[in-house]
Amino acid sequence: MHPEATVALALRLHAEGFNNCEVSRRTGVSRPTIREWVNGRLPRSYGTGNSEGRCPRCGNDAHRFDQLPIEYVYLLGMYLGDGCISAHPRGVHRLRISLDVRYPGIVRECAAAMQAVVPRNRVGRQLRPCSCYEVNAYSKIWPCLFPQHGPGMKHTRPIYLARWQQELAETWPDQLLKGLIQSDGCRFINTGRGGWRQPRYVFSNVSTDITSIFCTACDCLGLRWTAAFPASETAAVAIYVSRKADVARLDEFVGPKR
Repeated sequence: MHPEATVALALRLHAEGFNNCEVSRRTGVSRPTIREWVNGRLPRSYGTGNSEGRCPRCGNDAHRFDQLPIEYVYLLGMYLGDGCISAHPRGVHRLRISLDVRYPGIVRECAAAMQAVVPRNRVGRQLRPCSCYEVNAYSKIWPCLFPQHGPGMKHTRPIYLARWQQELAETWPDQLLKGLIQSDGCRFINTGRGGWRQPRYVFSNVSTDITSIFCTACDCLGLRWTAAFPASETAAVAIYVSRKADVARLDEFVGPKR
């Protein structure tokens, strides 16, 4: 059993941008154990905070992940698709979601979801020169809520859901799919000979771990999907949902971007 101070130190070093190898060197804890901790699988005695009811990672009250609102799962999809977390002084982190300026409805929905997850924090919307809105908020809890956070681009490191995230995703797979599609996917019209037209959905991402999360959410809803793998390892994998009944099911909670 590792001392609580060691767990807290390892999580803090990771949040500051050190990779698992360096965290292991500084703490004396094996890299596989560090990997377990930073992906949300803390020792049972730390699962709800320390003996004083505090989170060893951020120092806030013990998190009740099972009580997170439904908006969290939607925000998780947004983060996996087009989000990032950056470290700031005194243990504060900033969650940023980049969204196309052409879809103000999605921008509003993302901002509302972020506000529901951190109701006491200010959620900002900033227009960037690259024709996108950046929805953002500062908080110490972002690395706890998104243990996928780490140095470098998401497609350069393993991405998988913590057990408590998997449980939430299985409870609300529609919200996870909605966030993923609205951030890194779309609904489009596929055309063929003789004027044939049929709507389809596509989600694409360079990270095969993230596309696998998308496929698992589709499986939870019984949606059939197909994958198109690029020739280059640095190009995005595209996942299509094309069957008429499945498109109609996605239309119930996603629909065209607006």
